[in-house]
Amino acid sequence: MTAYMIVDLEIYDPEGFAAYGNDVPVLVAKYGGEYMVLDGEFEILEGDWQPHRMVMFQFPNRQAVYDLFEDHDYVAIKPIRERTAKTNITVVDGIK
Repeated sequence: MTAYMIVDLEIYDPEGFAAYGNDVPVLVAKYGGEYMVLDGEFEILEGDWQPHRMVMFQFPNRQAVYDLFEDHDYVAIKPIRERTAKTNITVVDGIK
């Protein structure tokens, strides 16, 4: 079943974050993921959620997302994101 990873980023250090941002696309692709939204313009229609920068990925399944997060190359760059941005990440199963 397709899984979607939705990320809300508040980047504090854009220059420092760039190293992470440059390396992630290759790792996403390695696990069959693809970008669906990359910092697109959004509008809150209801509620008080105030996202900053939205990124959404589609993966073949939830396991692919877990495998990405456990990949040794991802584990090596994750601290860059943690130092340079506040991040909220969720994974949700698709309907197919």
